Amino acid sequence: METSGKVIKCRAAVAWVPRKPLSIEEVEVAPPKAHEVRVKILTTGICRTDDHALEGIMGGIEFPVILGHEAAGIVESVGEGVTDLKPGDKVIPLCIPQCRKCSSCLHPKTNCCFKTHLKEPQNLMPDKTSRFTCKGTQVHHFLWTSTFSEYTVVPDDAIVKIDADVPLDKACLFGCGFSTGYGAAINTAKVEPGSTCAVFGLGGVGLSVVIGCKAAGATRIIGIDINKDKFEKAKQCGATECISPQDYDRPIQEVLIGMTGGEGVAYSFECIGNTDVMKAALEACHIGYGTSVIIGGAPTGAEISFSPMLLFTGRTWKGSIFGGWKSKDCVPKLVSDYMAKKFNLEGLVTHTLPFDKINEGFELLHSGKSIRCILMF
Repeated sequence: METSGKVIKCRAAVAWVPRKPLSIEEVEVAPPKAHEVRVKILTTGICRTDDHALEGIMGGIEFPVILGHEAAGIVESVGEGVTDLKPGDKVIPLCIPQCRKCSSCLHPKTNCCFKTHLKEPQNLMPDKTSRFTCKGTQVHHFLWTSTFSEYTVVPDDAIVKIDADVPLDKACLFGCGFSTGYGAAINTAKVEPGSTCAVFGLGGVGLSVVIGCKAAGATRIIGIDINKDKFEKAKQCGATECISPQDYDRPIQEVLIGMTGGEGVAYSFECIGNTDVMKAALEACHIGYGTSVIIGGAPTGAEISFSPMLLFTGRTWKGSIFGGWKSKDCVPKLVSDYMAKKFNLEGLVTHTLPFDKINEGFELLHSGKSIRCILMF
């Protein structure tokens, strides 16, 4: 392409400081270095994780920063040593890398690559420099993706080629929300046919858990949320019933145990990031074999206090990062499954806005009116 090897000037939503609206700015995006890829972003979703970073409750973020991590686009140029991608390829940036070399990548039981933000900061590229400049100031990266920009640069461990026919407004969902929720049910919990599940939080991730539970053959899927406006969407995705904790005068875990004949659910999923809800989800599980999966990201420094008897009696407590998928290996397969109509994502996207209305998208998220807002460049 004509821009290969050159600095590109483009629009980006810059977070100059925490807890303030994003500012649409002209930024300069440097060419990719060795083992890096520069991407023209065409669609990007607004995820709760972006909001956590902006609100300052996600640790390790440095400002100014370009947020965004759920996107799809087209390769503009590649750096030296990149062999699996070329200009023009449709791609999804990956917020969880897969280096295929570390002990986690080589082990079949985990997808938590040692290059993830949970092991090392991703505020700069691997060489500890930024590819973004705005008004003469260095702007930090976010999760090595920074998709709230018309162009971004990512390491080749954190990007994957997808089917050329997939619509990009749906493809971006595989960069985080759908993959995270669906995989938590399929991979992490390994939901079994005929089982009863409870899903706490019916946002984009929670609804994706519902889709996963249904695909796995669960016969009863109970959705829990204080926002009843989400119940219809949840039932469209496969929930058999929905309840609000605000409708009861006793703890929601006791309600769920009562709804299951005093036994508890086989599987529960916490999709909010609230430590009290995490504990409630565990307590709602069947004694002896119930499994509870934590998906929501709690604020940095948060802790949980609970009775060891909850685990001593046989329940299992698990965490799930990006649905347990090894990202570069599995995301293309998930996209192919979608194209083969093995699941339906229509219910996940409630709003589509032009990129310059990004702050309106965050307002929709805060108000509870949005499941997933997609921004179009």
